[in-house]
Amino acid sequence: MNEEVQLVYDMSKEKMDKAIDHLESELSRIRAGKANIHILDGITVEYYGTPTPLNQVSNVSTPDAKTIAIQPWEKKMIEPIEKAIMNSNVGITPVNNGEIIRLIIPTLTEERRVSLVKQVKNEGENARVSVRNARREANDEIKSMQKEGLAEDDAKRAEEKVQELTDKMTEKVDQVVEAKEEDIMTI
Repeated sequence: MNEEVQLVYDMSKEKMDKAIDHLESELSRIRAGKANIHILDGITVEYYGTPTPLNQVSNVSTPDAKTIAIQPWEKKMIEPIEKAIMNSNVGITPVNNGEIIRLIIPTLTEERRVSLVKQVKNEGENARVSVRNARREANDEIKSMQKEGLAEDDAKRAEEKVQELTDKMTEKVDQVVEAKEEDIMTI
């Protein structure tokens, strides 16, 4: 495979890897009935006039399977942290004892589990679409290279290699989604 074709292949692989990384990031924010500090990712707190990620102004831990503990490094940060959690879409009311904020993760109802599984499947489908878009872009690039003089056999082999990569990445997306579904449905 010549250098230009290899470059197209590498770029499509990178895009597909990013789609899977994004999927894993999104799925880590979906709570599955167990305490997971990643559900707080993306929450920012006003810290000396600057929006700062929650994990940079406090210690976030999971003392047990149903609790997330947030210990601010400065006592005056308790109120802004509590307010930021309330304003986020986490869906859990913080419990403030003056020193630590606790989030008690409620057990999920069957209806909520089914709803979360639908959300997981939707995220999985978005990742599959991104993988297929990367394949389409790679194939379009290979076709334009063929018009510019790339041998037909080389173009065909390159498209087959891109398709193999697409199949492998789609399978990986399915595995990630299946693992998250199993995690959600486990009581």
